Amino acid sequence: MIVAPSAEDLFAARAALVALDPALAHAHAVTPAFEWRTREGGFAGLMRMLVEQQVSTASAAAIWRRVEAGLGEIAPAPVLAREIEDLRALGLSLPKARYAHAIAEACATGALDFAGLRDLPDAEAIARLTAVKGIGRWTAEIYLMFCEGRADIFPGGDIALQEAMRWADRAERRPSEREAAARAELWRPHRSVAAHLLWRWYGGVKRGELSRAR
Repeated sequence: MIVAPSAEDLFAARAALVALDPALAHAHAVTPAFEWRTREGGFAGLMRMLVEQQVSTASAAAIWRRVEAGLGEIAPAPVLAREIEDLRALGLSLPKARYAHAIAEACATGALDFAGLRDLPDAEAIARLTAVKGIGRWTAEIYLMFCEGRADIFPGGDIALQEAMRWADRAERRPSEREAAARAELWRPHRSVAAHLLWRWYGGVKRGELSRAR
């Protein structure tokens, strides 16, 4: 079970981030208090992330309902009991159906152990996840941040984060994944809070609720 940081802890981390990097001062100043984002973990949580990738929120919700109804239980055994075409009939693309099988197989064989994953350092946990076909680095980092509540993760490949970093640095172009990850090193040990802050700022600007300029 994730023990989410309190509002006081999050505010303290945000203040520490601004002290570490004044480029975050505007984002911190205009972004209201927020809660730590949490999601269901384990096989079901990872499956849902797989379903949601590269589709709209509405489409993801509709496909997930079909997957839940079709499988009965979101677990490795029901997935492995179905052929790839059966999974496609539930709304999964061919690659996603194959990835679902690969992840279920890794869980069934013990190659992927969610309970043991929690005891691994961040880098080892990411390596363990990305060793499974269908789990990229972004997915692994998002899983560890939202499903395990890890405090010092930064998914540098996230486009929204890259764009918010560009705004913060007043840069002409977005940083690459490698550049974003290197830039975020300054924010240790609060990189997950920095990601939350930048996401909330980015979303608020896109909705017209927050200011981008300073």
